[in-house]
Amino acid sequence: MKTMNNYIFQSTLSRKNLMAVTGLFLCFFLVIHLLGNLQLLLPANEANASFNSYSALLSGNIFIRLISYVLYFSLIAHAGDALIITLRNRKTAAKYVYDDRKQVSKWYSRNMGVLGTIILVFLVIHFKDFWYVYKFGSLPYDRNGNKDLYVIVVSAFESWWYVVLYVISMLAVGYHLLHGVKSAVRTLGLYHPRYVKYVQLIGTIYSYVITFGFCIIPVYVHLSQFGL
Repeated sequence: MKTMNNYIFQSTLSRKNLMAVTGLFLCFFLVIHLLGNLQLLLPANEANASFNSYSALLSGNIFIRLISYVLYFSLIAHAGDALIITLRNRKTAAKYVYDDRKQVSKWYSRNMGVLGTIILVFLVIHFKDFWYVYKFGSLPYDRNGNKDLYVIVVSAFESWWYVVLYVISMLAVGYHLLHGVKSAVRTLGLYHPRYVKYVQLIGTIYSYVITFGFCIIPVYVHLSQFGL
């Protein structure tokens, strides 16, 4: 029994480490993705050419293509490890004395599974509407000869419900990051007491910037193109 418990502990620890590494990589990706998407805030004609050129670069550069494979692996591994760890924790929870976590943790820390589920559903929709269409759909071409993904994105943000879904999903991402960044740093053993407040501050600022940045884009496009 002790050997089995040790195995489960080591396996869970390994999965947490993998989840921390993949999570931090996804944090890096979010920065790059946001910087590219901010081009949608440019005037329409300029945004069209710039965003389509950016999309063509991502799909045509061999180095970026290799990074995209790491991204796909990170998404699958992160979600899979989170599910396995959550199920294991539920099975073993009854073996330990009850701990009222509401007194010592934030609500989003206790509901990472719910937030993760919202994000996962959003990712499925997001990949279907943009990535799949760009890779396998019949897209028109802009005046520079690039696939006109800009038209697809703007068309999606024409629907107010899609904008609301996008914003809610980004809020879920933000709360996920508020817990996830600090948790990943702690799991990897980088959470030195001397630097705790700096890690917390950087993680909080990062979470707010990413959340606000992604939220403002669909709202701005919807209002500027189809609203006011």
